[in-house]
Amino acid sequence: MDYVSALLPPFVMAAFFIGVIRVIIKTQGGANKAKEDAAVDAALAQAQATPRRDEA
Repeated sequence: MDYVSALLPPFVMAAFFIGVIRVIIKTQGGANKAKEDAAVDAALAQAQATPRRDEA
């Protein structure tokens, strides 16, 4: 029975990892994708419009 207690944690972690990956894949895109893309575009535009100071 030692092999069961030795294999259980890796199987539990693998199942948890697969679940996390599935959630990440399912939440990509969808209704919020346009809003998230617009927020990123606005942040990039603001960063590019801000003049840099000369570093001496």
